Amino acid sequence: MPSLTLADLQARLGGTIRGNAGVPLHGAASLGQAGAGQLGYLLNRKFLDQARASAAGALIVPASLEKSLSDTLPQSCLAVDNPHAAFARALALLYPEPLALPGIHPAANVAVDCVIDATAHIGPGCVVETGARIGARSVIGPHCVIGAGVQLGEDCRLHAHVTVQHGCVIGNRVVLHPGCVIGSDGFGLAWEGNHWLKVPQVGRAILGDDVEVGANTSIDRGALDDTVIEDGVKLDNLIQIAHNCRIGHHTAIAACVGIAGSTSIGAYCQIGGAAMIIGHLEIADRVTISAGTFVAKNIKEAGTYTSVQPLMRHADWLRNAAHLRHLDDLARRIKSLEKQLEQP
Repeated sequence: MPSLTLADLQARLGGTIRGNAGVPLHGAASLGQAGAGQLGYLLNRKFLDQARASAAGALIVPASLEKSLSDTLPQSCLAVDNPHAAFARALALLYPEPLALPGIHPAANVAVDCVIDATAHIGPGCVVETGARIGARSVIGPHCVIGAGVQLGEDCRLHAHVTVQHGCVIGNRVVLHPGCVIGSDGFGLAWEGNHWLKVPQVGRAILGDDVEVGANTSIDRGALDDTVIEDGVKLDNLIQIAHNCRIGHHTAIAACVGIAGSTSIGAYCQIGGAAMIIGHLEIADRVTISAGTFVAKNIKEAGTYTSVQPLMRHADWLRNAAHLRHLDDLARRIKSLEKQLEQP
């Protein structure tokens, strides 16, 4: 683990130092757990008491609060405009990814016609099939499978047991976490008499630059056209993205979301955990969908959308469910009464 000073962080992150620029830092922790030599961060005034009591060696703080905090915090501080983002960058400096030496492990199985940059790393147990191309400085972890004709960009990191199916395209600086599957067949079936007939899935899955895909997330290949995940999209664990979907750039999707086929989601959207989105929908840019929401129609305007029923006691839920069963009849009765009131 590298050791940096607050001055080192300032040189990489910008900002203004208050206090000792030479304070040594060898790690980071939360305000409540940090000790000497560790970096913490203050997001806003709400956590000021925790920051005062923290034993952290230094803090990243909001520039907007730096002057008012100058006499109240005992730690040396780096004041920046966006402390959360600056802390994220600091973590990357303090905890760099494990070094992977260039080369192909002897226990990997690599087709003879693959094009693998000399600076790439292919781990033990990997299978790289015919015609695949792997870019500079990319790291393929143990037991990954790279299908025939896959194109993988530069500076990618595939953790253990990732599968990228044939023909898929992965951009630069993409991170794929353990167990995720890119380019699995979509759920395409045609009913033929008395049985289901599989519809061949002949499209691809295409991931843009700076995409991150969480553990055990599946992104299906297109049925005819491609499934497209645009630049900067961040996907959590255990997400299902069906065939022919398009996810706009810099959209973030939390765990356990399911998105049915041919749905298009705009840019800069945020989708909460366990939301369910049916197929063939259009969702506009800058839409936020709350956790657990069921989306069954197009969303044409930016904003926050929620359809979660609040938690209640089971007995209350049963009574409300009984009323819901009669909701349609109640609506007809109200409409009939309104017509009677309208008559002279």
